[in-house]
Amino acid sequence: MASMKLGSKPDAFKRQGQAWLCTTGLPSDVTVEVGDMSFHLHKFPLLSKSAFLARSIEENSDQEECVIKLNDIPGGAKSFELVARFCYGVKIELSPANVVYLRCASEHLQMTEEVAEDNLIAQSEMFLNQVVLRNWKDSLTALKTCDGLLPHAEDLQIVKRCIESLASKATTDPNLFGWPIREHGIMQSPGGSVLWNGISTGARPRNFNADWWYEDASSLSFPMYKRLISTMESRGIRPEIIAGSLTYYAKKYLPGLNRRHIMGTVPHTATLSEVEQKNLLEEIDGLLPIHKGIASTKILLGLLRTAMILKARPTCISNLEKRIGMQLDQATLEDLLLPNFSYTMETLYNVECVHRILDHFLAMDQANGGDSPCLDDVMASPSLTPITSVAKLIDGYLAEIAPDINLKLPKFQALASAVPEYARPLDDGLYRAIDIYLKAHSWLSEAEREQLCRLLDCQKLSLEACTHAAQNERLPLRVVVQVLFFEQLQLRTSIAGCLLVSDNLEGSRPLRSGIATSGEAGGWATAVRENQVLKVGMDNMRMRLAELEKECSSMRQEIEKLGGRTSKGGGGGWASRVVPRRLGLKVRAQMCSAQEGSVSEQQRSMSAKLEKLQAKVTKQKKQLAADA
Repeated sequence: MASMKLGSKPDAFKRQGQAWLCTTGLPSDVTVEVGDMSFHLHKFPLLSKSAFLARSIEENSDQEECVIKLNDIPGGAKSFELVARFCYGVKIELSPANVVYLRCASEHLQMTEEVAEDNLIAQSEMFLNQVVLRNWKDSLTALKTCDGLLPHAEDLQIVKRCIESLASKATTDPNLFGWPIREHGIMQSPGGSVLWNGISTGARPRNFNADWWYEDASSLSFPMYKRLISTMESRGIRPEIIAGSLTYYAKKYLPGLNRRHIMGTVPHTATLSEVEQKNLLEEIDGLLPIHKGIASTKILLGLLRTAMILKARPTCISNLEKRIGMQLDQATLEDLLLPNFSYTMETLYNVECVHRILDHFLAMDQANGGDSPCLDDVMASPSLTPITSVAKLIDGYLAEIAPDINLKLPKFQALASAVPEYARPLDDGLYRAIDIYLKAHSWLSEAEREQLCRLLDCQKLSLEACTHAAQNERLPLRVVVQVLFFEQLQLRTSIAGCLLVSDNLEGSRPLRSGIATSGEAGGWATAVRENQVLKVGMDNMRMRLAELEKECSSMRQEIEKLGGRTSKGGGGGWASRVVPRRLGLKVRAQMCSAQEGSVSEQQRSMSAKLEKLQAKVTKQKKQLAADA
């Protein structure tokens, strides 16, 4: 820390309790009272430096004992002690920690150049401008002392000058300087090493990142810090740097942000009351630039959680929800699980808040030109990645809140239906959430289950989800029938694809033989690659054939069971026993009656399908034998 020495005389002051005595050998002829401290001094040294003290002494000249009261002097007894030492010419040391005290006190006491040459106003002003304001640490120290000297420091423009100095240094890349601005007096050689008295020490100066000033700035009181941030913004500093400093400050003074230690290693200072924390959070929300991505979604959700705990203003909570909605695709499920801090709400998590955040995201997506593309566009277009990520996130959130028995069906359904259909390439996540909800809310009526399952698109379920749904007793019968229908379509598509591969393999045999007899350069390498492709295709065909044979066997067994039950008890008995076993459901008796003629038609149809399937299998086996 920089310093400057004033005066040359030895110390002649001595403190006794609440009194300061000047031990010069002469009796004291004036007493200056500053608060509860008394200074027993001499008139001449004081009036020779201060016009204010000279007038006060003259006004009290007719008194038997000259007593001057200075209760309004800036800095109180601490400042006047230094002023008295200066008046007596005693050695004092100007430093960034006391220069503002001396500057304000000397202005109040009118210690100008007209009274004495090299007076205290000039000395303190020169040290402030030429030494303190040129160094980051010294400017920061001086600004901290201004808190106890308002409004005097404000009137003398000391606060403004310190803030301008700090803002200028923070907005300039420190790596462009010849020395680190945080280390006063250390110089750097052209080669990059640190110099001491012009001699290289071999040490390398450290590089500074854009956030090098965050920790120092966070030591300021918030009014001073707020002015510093505003000045930096006016100088054009990047919004993400401002946001980084604000979040650092918030993490230091808001203990709610350090939940599960996910907010970084910022030293925490828990000295603020809840009211002060609430005011601080609302101020920080007002200072945060409104730009997407300048603050991480994790931090914004932490601020929102803290705002709910501290019962911040609704406008503050709404602003944070909008900020999170702008970048909801960057959120994680863990951070989105906001506890419900209201006594009027029964659910464990604040579902309404998440719904509002989702609405903000969708509104922004529509404002940016988001339409309703088809499923193929969603799968192929990278521009739709944010909304598909949000859909996946909301489906995971629904699965997490589904076990809450207090979560009402309309609330669950409203959040699930808020996600556009085109945002979900697959409905597996939504199906999982609905299944968990049905399991936790087993008392739902059949109509309510039907209503909830209308959110599902059975055509967008994967084969694994279809297999699970076909055996899920919690689903309504109509949904299971739809699942089985689309599962058959998928199976049919798979068989068609298998046959298409077979045709391609058959058509590629002349090509393979042509390559084998070709004498062109690279023919052998091409033939090897073709053989590898054919081998993979043959392996896939064998797997397909095995699946087809299993399907044939299953269908044959069903036809035999169908014929046996028809001869014994007619179509009604088959429907009441086979369908429940096939679907895994308890079907109502009135929905399971069928006529014997209809069963016969089903039997003939299944027999025809079986013959065609067996023909295909035979053809594939012959093809494999020929290729082998």
